[in-house]
Amino acid sequence: MRKMTPQQLKNSILQMAMQGKLVEQRPEEGTGEALYQEIQAEKKKLIQAGKIKKSKKLPEITEEEIPFEIPERWKWVRLNDCMDVRDGTHDSPKYYQKGFPLVTSKNLKNGIIDFSTCKLISEDDFNAINERSKVDKDDILFAMIGTVGNPVLYRGDAKFSIKNMALFKHIGSYLNMEYVYWYLNLAQEDMKKKASGGVQNFVSLTYLRNYLIALPPKVEQRRIVAKLEEIQPLLDRYEKAYNRLEAYNQKFPENLKKSILQYAIEGKLVEQRPEEGTGEALYQEIRVEKKKLIQEGKIKKSKKLPEITEDEIPFEIPKNWKWAKFGEIVDFFIGKTPKRHESQYWQKSEFPWVSISDLIDRGHIQRTKENISSQAAEKVFKNRFAPKGTLLMSFKLTIGKVSILDIDAFHNEAIISIFPIIERDNIFRDYLFDFLPLISAEGKTKSAIKGKTLNSNSLKNLLVPIPPLEEQKRIVAKVEELMPLVEKCGEDRKD
Repeated sequence: MRKMTPQQLKNSILQMAMQGKLVEQRPEEGTGEALYQEIQAEKKKLIQAGKIKKSKKLPEITEEEIPFEIPERWKWVRLNDCMDVRDGTHDSPKYYQKGFPLVTSKNLKNGIIDFSTCKLISEDDFNAINERSKVDKDDILFAMIGTVGNPVLYRGDAKFSIKNMALFKHIGSYLNMEYVYWYLNLAQEDMKKKASGGVQNFVSLTYLRNYLIALPPKVEQRRIVAKLEEIQPLLDRYEKAYNRLEAYNQKFPENLKKSILQYAIEGKLVEQRPEEGTGEALYQEIRVEKKKLIQEGKIKKSKKLPEITEDEIPFEIPKNWKWAKFGEIVDFFIGKTPKRHESQYWQKSEFPWVSISDLIDRGHIQRTKENISSQAAEKVFKNRFAPKGTLLMSFKLTIGKVSILDIDAFHNEAIISIFPIIERDNIFRDYLFDFLPLISAEGKTKSAIKGKTLNSNSLKNLLVPIPPLEEQKRIVAKVEELMPLVEKCGEDRKD
C-alpha cells in the first residue's frame, strides 16, 4: 500500500470535512437553505444601498454539476450567490520606487501575502484599482493566473492593490470565511485541472462566480473550522515525519552501498583463507615486479615514499592483509587538455578524449563528448593513450569517480589512468574500481578534499589495504552480488 503524501492526506481530510463527514450534523443548528435565504436577503439590502453591484442571475445548479454528496441539511450554491466575487486589475500599471504594493499571484505563499517582493504603484493607480477591488479584513485572495489558487484569508490592515487575482468578499457575518478558505484549499486542485490557457494557466471570473460550494449551517461551519484547526498541528507533524522518511529513503541505497563497501574493505565481507596467502607476500611480489619494470624502462623510478605510521591508519584490517601506498602498487598517468586555441588539435575528431563529464560513476565509458586530432595525440600526449580496459579516476573537483574504458582513449588532467603493477585477469583493477572512491576519501586526502582537489603527491600517498589476490577476487564477486539487491531495495522503498 502506497503511503499518502502530506498534501494527499490534507486533501483527504478536507474532502471529508466538505462532505459533512468530519463533524456530526445537529438539527438545532438549522439548515444550509435557511442560511442561504438570510444571505440573499442581506445581499439585496447591500445592492439597494449601493454597497455592492447587482450581478447577472446565475444558472440553476444541475445534477451533473454536483461533485459529491453532502448531508441533507446542507445546500449546494454558487460562490457568487453567497459572496461578492470580484477580481483585481489585469493591466500593468507603471512601477515606482515608492508607492503602494501591487499584490500578484507570486506574492501569495503558504496562506500569507509576501509584501517584500511586491512592486509599487502610484496613488492614482492604487485608488483606481481599489474602486472595484479593495481588500478588506476577512476577504479571501485567490490567484487566477499562473499558479492557480494559493488562497489567502487576509486579516491585516495594509493598503495595497491586487492584479490577476480573484477577491472573495464576505457579505455581513453570515458566512464563515475560514470555512470558505478551507473549501478553496480543496477546490483549487480541481480548478488547476480545469484551468485553461497557453503559456500560463488561467481561471476566469465567470468560472469562479459559478463554482459550487457546499453550504452547511453557520454554527456547523464554525465546528468544521475548529476541527480542522485541531487537526492542522497533527498534519504538520506528519509532514515533517514524512519528509524525514523520504530523505532517509532517498539516502538509504547509497548509504547501504557505502556501508557494504566499507565492511568489505575492512575484511568483514568474506572470510580469510590461509591457503590464499597474505597481503605482505603480494606486496613483496609487487616490489619485485616494479623493480623489473623500472630496469626495463617501462615505468619511471619515483622518489621513495615515507613509511606508513600508526597515526595514518584509518581502520583495522585482517592480520593477513597489508597497508600499502597507492604509488607503491600502481603506475598512474595524469592526462592533459590540448590548447583550445590550437585548432589543429580539435578540428579532426580522430581519437576519443575523456573529461570528467564523460565518467560514468562505477560504469564503463563507450564514447566521449569530444575527440582530438592525431596531431594532438602525437604532440601533446606523445601518443600515450589509455587502452581499452583501463581504470580511470577523477582527482580534481569531482574526487574518486571511477570508470573503466571500453575504448582506447586519451583523457584530461583532472583524471588519472591507473595500471596495477601486478595484474591477473583484472583482479586488482576490479578491486580498486570498487574501493578507490572510499580510499580517496581517507587519510591525508581529507584536507585536500576541502579544496576539492588532489595532486600527484597526495595520490601516491593514499593508503590502500591489500588482501591476497584470490581474496580480492572473492570480495569483488560478493560486492557484485550484493549491489543489485541494494538497487532493488531502493526501488522497493520508493513504492
